Amino acid sequence: MSKITSINKNIKLYRKKRKISQDKLSKLAGITLHTLTKIESGATSDPRIETVKKIAQALSVSVDDLLK
Repeated sequence: MSKITSINKNIKLYRKKRKISQDKLSKLAGITLHTLTKIESGATSDPRIETVKKIAQALSVSVDDLLK
């Protein structure tokens, strides 16, 4: 499994574990809903590290957790 596949699946997994909608997570992370949905769906093949950091912080996980 590629790191990109891991990131999008793990973001969705942690988001659902915390019962947070995509809209709420995008607001917590300070990114657009469009950006988040593209990352979660795998349409964005190489998300910026700053974006991944914001998402990780909003989910209260490490970037490493999202890369596993």
